[in-house]
Amino acid sequence: MTMNLEVTELGPMKRALKIEVPAEEVTQRFSRAYTELNRQVQVPGFRPGKAPRAILEQRYAKAVEEDVIRSLVPDFYDRAIKQAGINPVLVEIPPLERVKIKKDSPFTFTATVEIKPKIELRDYKAPNPISLKPDKRTVADEQVDRALEVLREQQARLDAAPAGTALAEGDYAVVDMEGFLEGAPLEGTAKEGQLHRIGSKAAILGIDVDAHLIGKTEGEIVEIPQAYPASHPDQRVAGKTVTFRLAVKGVKRKILPALDDEFAKDCGPYTSLQEIKDKLRAEMEKALKKDIEESYKDTILKRLAETHHFDLPETLVQRELDAIVRQKLQERQRGKATDLSPAVEAEEIRKIREEHRDEANRRVKIGLILEAIAEKEGLSVSQEDLNNEVSRLATELRLPMADLVKMIQAGGQDSIEELRARILADKALDFVYRHAVIQG
Repeated sequence: MTMNLEVTELGPMKRALKIEVPAEEVTQRFSRAYTELNRQVQVPGFRPGKAPRAILEQRYAKAVEEDVIRSLVPDFYDRAIKQAGINPVLVEIPPLERVKIKKDSPFTFTATVEIKPKIELRDYKAPNPISLKPDKRTVADEQVDRALEVLREQQARLDAAPAGTALAEGDYAVVDMEGFLEGAPLEGTAKEGQLHRIGSKAAILGIDVDAHLIGKTEGEIVEIPQAYPASHPDQRVAGKTVTFRLAVKGVKRKILPALDDEFAKDCGPYTSLQEIKDKLRAEMEKALKKDIEESYKDTILKRLAETHHFDLPETLVQRELDAIVRQKLQERQRGKATDLSPAVEAEEIRKIREEHRDEANRRVKIGLILEAIAEKEGLSVSQEDLNNEVSRLATELRLPMADLVKMIQAGGQDSIEELRARILADKALDFVYRHAVIQG
């Protein structure tokens, strides 16, 4: 069934599609709608399905018109998009009540669409691939040694220091502490057997004890007077001085294990120190390789953004800004659970949108370029790609796979499409990276 289509440019990114559905198609849809209606409604005095069309038209004309419009508009809009070769970002279809339809007459409606720009792809593969400066970073022996020291610290044990050892930075003191007010113990201020590392600046009962412990030996007692202001919330101590008695019950030193094959066996299923070193190096090389690949890809994205010039659909930029706002507000809630007043929140959202406008433009631009490359190179996303990505995300977010699948399904078709688009963009970036040339 042919239709008349007029496409009008309303700007670089907007088109008006005036669509005319032929009269015979309209008539056919009306007759189908009345046949269906006749099967469903019971008209007094007539057997089911046998009511005359005139009576049905009298009673149900408005509802039938709406049904016909509802079936025609999306159907012919889809055909118009295909016929015009348009890739829409946003579609505005007129509200049903504003559209008029009559049987036996052509039906006309106008849809306004925002479209994706036509992108002239620039150099991204042979004969003019992107060239990258070599990233010559390697894993140094010192890095492996440092990682080994961390393991050694984890395996360290605390032993009693020789008798008479004076506490110094890095030593550990086992202390008892209690507060006294006018000679009597103050309820709720007793701490026993507290392990404290000298130099850690950790407070005990709100008091910085490092300075009082340095140079002391096992068995010594220190008294620390603490004056409280009159405004202190605890009435018992407000405006008074409490004496804290700090007793050194023991002095301990951290003993690091020797770096030998025995140490390796204590760390896990290893037979020698060399084996642990090799494993650490392999893990670090794998992480570095990933890091180097990431920085190459960042350079590629910058180049693609610099070499392509086209207008961006405002709707996509606004959607990207919506996503950035959502993410920033979630981060804020995680950081501190303060409820802002609607006015303050609105101002904060406005600021986020303003500050991240360039970033949203960049993301949309990169997304459109990668999408165009994927299309040109015939890249696609298989069910297996989707499964692999979901499984990778589940590991990264430490969520059971089934829970993540439920979350994605709850987001409906949009969520799945978003995931698919992200995988496709990664594939396109990967394609450009594999075709890039690393100089020297």
